[in-house]
Amino acid sequence: MDRDREETLGASTASSAGRASGHKQATDTAENINAMLLLRRCHSLTGFGPLNTQRHQVAPAVRSCAVRLWSSSSSDDQRSYQGTHGPSWRHGLAGLLAGTGAVLAYGFHQHKAERAESRVQTIEKTSSLPVYSQEEVTKHRSLEDGVWVTYKGGVYDITKFVAMHPGGDKILLAAGGALEPFWALYAVHNQEHVLEILSEYKVGELSAEDQKKQQALKSSDPYSSDPERHPVLRINNLKPFNAEPPPEILSDSYITPSAIFFKRNHLPVPQVDPASYQLHVEGLPGGELMLSLEDLKTRFPKHTITATLQCAGNRRSEMNKVKQVKGLNWGIAAISNATWSGAKLRDVLLAAGYGPDVAKWARHVQFEGLDKDVTGTTYGASIPLNKAVSEEGDVLLAYEMNGEELPADHGFPVRVVVPGTVGARNVKWLGKIIVSAEESSSHWQQNDYKGFSPGTDWDTVDFKSAPAIQELPIQSAITTPADGVVVDRSAEELTVKGYAWSGGGREVVRVDVSLDGGKTWQVAQLRTSDKGRAPEPSPPPGRAWAWKLWELTAPLPPEAQELEIVCKAVDNSYNMQPDTVPPIWNLRGVLSNAWHRVKVKIREDKDEE
Repeated sequence: MDRDREETLGASTASSAGRASGHKQATDTAENINAMLLLRRCHSLTGFGPLNTQRHQVAPAVRSCAVRLWSSSSSDDQRSYQGTHGPSWRHGLAGLLAGTGAVLAYGFHQHKAERAESRVQTIEKTSSLPVYSQEEVTKHRSLEDGVWVTYKGGVYDITKFVAMHPGGDKILLAAGGALEPFWALYAVHNQEHVLEILSEYKVGELSAEDQKKQQALKSSDPYSSDPERHPVLRINNLKPFNAEPPPEILSDSYITPSAIFFKRNHLPVPQVDPASYQLHVEGLPGGELMLSLEDLKTRFPKHTITATLQCAGNRRSEMNKVKQVKGLNWGIAAISNATWSGAKLRDVLLAAGYGPDVAKWARHVQFEGLDKDVTGTTYGASIPLNKAVSEEGDVLLAYEMNGEELPADHGFPVRVVVPGTVGARNVKWLGKIIVSAEESSSHWQQNDYKGFSPGTDWDTVDFKSAPAIQELPIQSAITTPADGVVVDRSAEELTVKGYAWSGGGREVVRVDVSLDGGKTWQVAQLRTSDKGRAPEPSPPPGRAWAWKLWELTAPLPPEAQELEIVCKAVDNSYNMQPDTVPPIWNLRGVLSNAWHRVKVKIREDKDEE
């Protein structure tokens, strides 16, 4: 478990929703994958206008690229596509364009989308289609049962469109639920031609009762004021809210959109009035210092860093497979990367009276959040003083995330960002800072977030015998393909993607990938930015706070029928991940960083069977 209750998603960060899976899960989308690669090279598309209202004509830049897309496919592919999808190739193209979030998001005209949306709403009001409950819609979440979604009170059966979606099966993330949260992330969908296509798939209306239920909250529930969350998040616990994004989305963006940034809450999200917010700084010779949000923004220089936060329990589910542990069953996505802006903690402590005399007796800086349990106990944690005051420590009192004010789930209005350190110390909704000779007395500092021997159980554990986790060990994981995926032999090659990160500012210098369970290895390509953007500059030694995304495309082994894909990372101190989980198993399931493994089956071509 951890304090990294991060999450996120923002339309401005719209990342490649239109990228089809590198492993080509279905041959039906193979041409879309090739098309997307070509589409990315059509730079002129970033400024083109939308398809016109007739949808029989295409804007010149689109038409030019579309010809290239179509001609790039073999004639057999074209005939197969036409045979499967009939005369609606223009819908396929429109769908292709609709999925290219990062490429096209800024090139459309919003006023036309609003007109189209108005027409959709008019159709909804005058239609005599059946009324469905949310429960009925939710039953349609797969190709076998049909794929239904809702949008502004309408119910749509988009099953036939799924195969044309250039983002592949990512469109299924919205199955059985609302489109609005996903279109907020990939704003390119909110365009005239997309809304027109959607209207053709309408099958009914969502009941008025279910529309109202989405806004109904119980005032007696201490979590009733919690913010809305994106439905794509995989919930590990509802109250308090803890959730992670699907791995395949996590690796789409070097900077994780705030909405899908993993969220780790221990208590209800507090409602804080930024106008009356006060930060208390205590334990220094100058007496208590009180700072408003405006003080933090105006009295101290603003600094920005890119830093990855990871929950101590990330990948706990793999330890549960060895032996049951206590804690939320996190998968591999309790980790995310963001840009953070705010005042340096060092600057605030200096202003409050920190100096050489304090360094003689102080050892820790404690943090208390404004989130409380029913007894009034607040969340708390602490970090070593030398990390807090170091010029190279880059500890921030952050009030911005990804260029915007902190979202409620991520600590609005102010949180601590302690780069290179376990998420549990990155206290959100910061209310108090205390310079002290002692660690925080908080439960989460003293009796949680500590590692123990595999032989230690709950009958023998002594939490006082182990130090609190601060810096985290080297880590990496495979985000695509997913475990159990089937790929076609005709694909000929497989693309494997993932992330890698190391704590303490240690830079990841290599990621090794094996397709045969660790017998042979290949070196993956590392990247420090989203595709199409300039790489982040190399960090100073000891200040590599951000993860690296990695990718490897390799031929499918000719005789293999199943692949065991393995990844392992190496940092600049040559720390490496352990090969198996049992030697690092511990009763709390923290610090899980063994080689990550997924198995993929290879399906032979039908004409060869």
